[in-house]
Amino acid sequence: MEFRRLTGSDLTSLLELYRQLDGDDVQLTPGQSAMVWEEIENNDNIQYFGAVDNGKVVSTCYAVYIPNLTRGGRGICFVENVVTDREYRNLGLAGKVIDMAVAFAKEHHCYKVILQSGAARSEAHRFYEHKGFNGTSKKAFDMRLD
Repeated sequence: MEFRRLTGSDLTSLLELYRQLDGDDVQLTPGQSAMVWEEIENNDNIQYFGAVDNGKVVSTCYAVYIPNLTRGGRGICFVENVVTDREYRNLGLAGKVIDMAVAFAKEHHCYKVILQSGAARSEAHRFYEHKGFNGTSKKAFDMRLD
């Protein structure tokens, strides 16, 4: 098992794992996925992290560094799409990929890391709180633009 930043060679496996995140999600064509991945790879402020077992991405999250004009210019880091393959859950993999995202935030001198989770995912919320995230300090809102 290796823990590392993901690259274009991991894209097919990453997309397979994302099917477990949301089975109702619209699937991109391989060409569309490649175009999005190229945009990601060309932006140093976006990083995908993963646990990779024999070439298969089995746990992942991504982190986005956002520069900020408050807090002394210290940015924020947004972490999203945390998922672990069903066959690899409860092995500590998600915790390690989240740690990689937090390290990325620290490298960028961020003053906070934001992680959102589905409102009904109470087991995941306990896990995130155990990792040090505070589920009561802020209230998040989102607007779906579909």
